[in-house]
Amino acid sequence: MKRIAKFLFLTMSTALLASCGQGQTPAEPGQSTGISDPTGTAAPTNTAGTDDSGNGAAGMPEPTDAAGTADPDNGAAGTPEPTDAAGTADPDNGAAGTPEPTDAAAPTNAAGTADSGNDTAGSALPEGYSVLCPEEISQKRPDVTYGTVVHKTYASKTTGLDRGVNILLPPNYDETKKYPVLYLLHGIFGNEYSLIQDASCKIPEISGNLAADSLAEEMLIVFPDMYAKTDPAQAPGFSAEAVAPYDNFINDLVNDLIPYIEENFSVLTDRENRAIAGFSMGGRETLFIGFSRPDLFSSVGAIAPAPGLTPGRDWAMTHPGQFQEEELVFDASAEVPDLMVCCGDSDKTVGKFPESYHKIMTANGVEHIWYEVPGADHDSTAIRSGLNNFLSSIFR
Repeated sequence: MKRIAKFLFLTMSTALLASCGQGQTPAEPGQSTGISDPTGTAAPTNTAGTDDSGNGAAGMPEPTDAAGTADPDNGAAGTPEPTDAAGTADPDNGAAGTPEPTDAAAPTNAAGTADSGNDTAGSALPEGYSVLCPEEISQKRPDVTYGTVVHKTYASKTTGLDRGVNILLPPNYDETKKYPVLYLLHGIFGNEYSLIQDASCKIPEISGNLAADSLAEEMLIVFPDMYAKTDPAQAPGFSAEAVAPYDNFINDLVNDLIPYIEENFSVLTDRENRAIAGFSMGGRETLFIGFSRPDLFSSVGAIAPAPGLTPGRDWAMTHPGQFQEEELVFDASAEVPDLMVCCGDSDKTVGKFPESYHKIMTANGVEHIWYEVPGADHDSTAIRSGLNNFLSSIFR
């Protein structure tokens, strides 16, 4: 991701944002910068009431292992109904009690007035970046061999449970070679199957085509179950208690999953060959992990990161914040990872929270890339864009 380091505070906006959230009740004033409280965010939904993110509700197959057999280890008690690629509940699939979707309100400043303009609209993206994933990168091609997914179970000392993980091996995986590793995190209500079994995300195609075209390195992509609960019966939800296992994932990742991957697969084990990315709640936890342990990851990518990284309120709950706004910085002595944040410009699930993180990082002097995906909601269009740019930048 050497080219990212050449771009400081690069941003892009491809749509006028001032009209977002008109007619919504104004939010309470934000925190010190006035940008951490983008309230009015709609209930989780898909674009225009249709499922562009590979909704796995009705008809989604039971989780299977690499041989295609049923994998009962994944069926933890209390697991919610299958969800979309975000891992968020989709009201079109009858999620009980989910409010009807509405437009996300614009963030407010300290005076409580709308603050929806992108402060750096029109800036160019780094060389090689594209706001939309090119079709030739996301489509299966007859001249390309794609990777293989294997499902494994590892013992987690953090949770006291056996936990499932999917690994996308590069094509012609060779144990005499050493590969870099990307850890890719799902959204709320998801599990290790959510992203890799969502055909609309095109993860095998994007990673395979980029590598075949020498636009990305061959790598292992690891899909963990991010809900690091200690009680097998606990299920995700919209409360501090129900969300807490997501914040515990950093411990499972560092103490259990990374060691398991490095002991059982032919991978490079240094920081420069380890990256982390995520979507929605996975994007939030990616930023939390990246800022907490920059010593472990050379690149950090958040696609439509969910509320809660810093204090704020959304339609579901009040978030105390994993960091206070002024804490969203790297220590002066830290080796700073390359950092990318993106979001659909029509995201009705996380609203303006991703942009608020961008503004906080800008105010705090944190180097990063930020851009919006034109026409994308909280969906696979945003995922494909973010993955295309991130995969083509890491380990380079």
